[in-house]
Amino acid sequence: MPETFDLLGVGIGPANLSLAALTSGERGLSTVFLDHKDRFEWHPGLMLPDAQMQVHYLKDLVTPVDPTNPFSFLAFQVDTKRLYRLLVTGRSKVPRREFEQYCQWAVAGLDNLRFGVRAENVEWDGGAFVVHTGDGLLHARNIVVGTGLAPRLPHSVRGHDPEKVFHTDQLLRRPRDFAGKRVAVVGGGQSGAEVVNYLLSSEHQRPEQILWGTRRTNLLPLDDSPFVDELYLPDYSHHFYGLPEQEREEIVQRLRLTSDGISIPLLEDLYRRLYDLELLEGRERSCRILLDHTLEDLEETADGLAITWRPARGGEPVREAVDVVICATGYEHGMPDLLLGLKDRLVISDGLPVVRPDFSLQWDGPAEHRIFVQNAARREYGVADPNLSLLAWRSAVITNSLLGRPRYDTGSVSTALDWGRAGPEAGDAPAELALNARH
Repeated sequence: MPETFDLLGVGIGPANLSLAALTSGERGLSTVFLDHKDRFEWHPGLMLPDAQMQVHYLKDLVTPVDPTNPFSFLAFQVDTKRLYRLLVTGRSKVPRREFEQYCQWAVAGLDNLRFGVRAENVEWDGGAFVVHTGDGLLHARNIVVGTGLAPRLPHSVRGHDPEKVFHTDQLLRRPRDFAGKRVAVVGGGQSGAEVVNYLLSSEHQRPEQILWGTRRTNLLPLDDSPFVDELYLPDYSHHFYGLPEQEREEIVQRLRLTSDGISIPLLEDLYRRLYDLELLEGRERSCRILLDHTLEDLEETADGLAITWRPARGGEPVREAVDVVICATGYEHGMPDLLLGLKDRLVISDGLPVVRPDFSLQWDGPAEHRIFVQNAARREYGVADPNLSLLAWRSAVITNSLLGRPRYDTGSVSTALDWGRAGPEAGDAPAELALNARH
């Protein structure tokens, strides 16, 4: 083990796993990635049987920037003797469980990962980052934080029994019996739709009644049409980074349904299932859907829980008795807890660290020592940042900056749309280091 690692990563999800795969073959580069879990898992609480990926399987850990890398999805398919059958299926998007299997396969082939090690705090000792772990201290010249986002619960539901009121992140983490229960689902995005579909699909665990509420005007589909899909190419990310900061958030909200809508096949499955249950099997309406309603209150009653929804455009609030509330309310973009010890040394804007073009944070330390972040630059890079589409590209940008040379091509690609060159060329290593030095 080196005295000081060149790069220490905290969190082993797809983001840092991608970076581990891209850096694993670099001679003279010492890397290590830590995770408090005992093994790789990818959103185990929401690994529902029918859940499908929303991106093409070639947008994997490495292929878009390094198609000959031994940790590509196609290499996994060949190694597990399933490529021909995948091709016969005609799929371009695989089940979520298969992407997790692919990641677990990659984990087994990498030697720079350590599971069961909890990173507790990071400090700067003047020459290196010191990472406090449950197994002692580790030193690194650079760090990368990829600990993911925190599940977001509405304020009105906090403080209730977590067995009765919980985020979708907790759905499958323990056995649950929904048979005969009255279940409220909050949130009209992909996760909410997956949960409702899961509840309706179970013959023996189907709730007596589902109340599904959302602030959205309808159960709106994911927009992944061809020209919209170019928002998830490097060129748009370059362009977005160069836009005035005050315009970015408005654009993120306007483009929300390019990543936060419901896949059309799932909407079709849901509609057909409701049709079959109500009109073919003669069941009472299994799922009541409230559109344009905001969750206002949740309180304990003698009959369990009382949930109140307020319509957005006037009318009387809807108050219903329920037994369980499942919140498909997304995740929070905030300061990673691990970096709180360095907060005074970071440049903060509106409560969030400022992210440079190479995905490192602006801080007052030496330019050659960087704090990289994964899935924490939506403000700077837009809707694509938390999405898997640019997973490999972002890791390649970080790798180039770390090495100080363009190991991977992270520049412009062929596009149908012309975004111009508003932003900096992320990953141009000399430029990145010069930018770092100016701060």
